[in-house]
Amino acid sequence: METEQQQWRKLNGQRIHVPIAEEVREVLMREKAAGHELKVCIGTDSQVKSRETEFATVIVFIRKGKGGFMYIHNETTKQRMSIKQRMLQEVAKSIEVAFALCDVFTAFNVDMEVHADINTNPNFKSNDALKEAMGYIMGMGFAFKAKPHAFASSSCANKVVQ
Repeated sequence: METEQQQWRKLNGQRIHVPIAEEVREVLMREKAAGHELKVCIGTDSQVKSRETEFATVIVFIRKGKGGFMYIHNETTKQRMSIKQRMLQEVAKSIEVAFALCDVFTAFNVDMEVHADINTNPNFKSNDALKEAMGYIMGMGFAFKAKPHAFASSSCANKVVQ
């Protein structure tokens, strides 16, 4: 996966000019050297605006007891989708990133979760994609979280989707 590396950025807007796997490896070395215990959560959210759908994928690093930080990738498509298709596309984008980085996280013994912006309450339309999303994420061997526990997608990515 070389997901358009020039589009990854930090929350402050600083662009990442190296492949994201290289950046993540450097971050993990630096954070471990500083004595921080880390957990990583990856999630994607989307927003439909007229004829476009924008996706924001985030890699959230949590320093246990000491805050956190994240990396962001935005992408726009003109493809029209049903809500279920859009939810599964969000999950696919998160899995693509998680899969590309899982060896790095394993090498540094860092726990990683994939968060889906899908409601567990059947009264919400996004719930139609819950079973498929859970199967997709867990079938790839990743830990899965859905709303209300999926903060990487429902809070972090939600804040940076334009």
